[in-house]
Amino acid sequence: MQTVVIRSWSELQDQLFGDMWNRDLRRFRSPFLFRGVGQADFDLIPSLKRLGGSYWDLERHVLRNFRKYAHRSTVPHDDDWNWLALGQHHGLPTRLLDWTYSPYVALHFATAEISSYDRDGAIIMANYRQMAQSLPEGLQNPLTRNGSHVLTAELLREYAGSLEELDEKSAAHGEEWVCFFEPPSLDDRITNQFAVFSMTSHARLDLSRWFAERPDFARKLVIDHALKWEIRDKLDQANVTERVLFPGLDGLSRWLARHYMSPEGAHLRAKDSGWSAQQEIPPVQE
Repeated sequence: MQTVVIRSWSELQDQLFGDMWNRDLRRFRSPFLFRGVGQADFDLIPSLKRLGGSYWDLERHVLRNFRKYAHRSTVPHDDDWNWLALGQHHGLPTRLLDWTYSPYVALHFATAEISSYDRDGAIIMANYRQMAQSLPEGLQNPLTRNGSHVLTAELLREYAGSLEELDEKSAAHGEEWVCFFEPPSLDDRITNQFAVFSMTSHARLDLSRWFAERPDFARKLVIDHALKWEIRDKLDQANVTERVLFPGLDGLSRWLARHYMSPEGAHLRAKDSGWSAQQEIPPVQE
């Protein structure tokens, strides 16, 4: 994966928007999806892996119990893909990772946690159009039929009816791949964040290694920590804030707490948080 260090707002805009022109459509349409993280070292670690141990064996148990205790009416269709999307949306450990079509939403997540303003952040840009062409034929066919590069839960269900079936197919063919799928519009948060999920062909797939072996599929923009305040203030001016991305009183409160915090207050917050480089769970795109 190509890495680019960003030290100015203008450099950032050039990297985020430089490859948008689509000659076929004659429109500016980016081939990238974006993921923002507050600490550059913690970029592609799914929540399932953070369970530790044989986390890949726990996935089906976590999902089964989530389905058992959640209300059936909370998903539009009773299948693994809709339940996975709902679980990921509410913090359930899954193999999924959150991405967005919006570079500014990704920038929000790279700068939302003020206690990490003394550490470099990052934006990971994944070329979802190229990645779609590397998928197994059974996944490419519904994409081609629908003129799309991103799957939905319904299209995933055509290929595999469950996580178990998906893993069995991947093991049988010895395939490693990463797809993107759009979650159902469960609430305004998913809609406002322009959310997309990535999913791996098996739970043990290391995304950092996978992208490293395919350098054309992604690039990583490392944001110098000295630039974070400027980015944050400009995002606030553009109304890319918790108040919009997390509709409701919780989002409003988070926005106000951050908006009125001074750099001195941010320093105290970082000190009080007790954060260290050895921590396993950083603030990342939700």
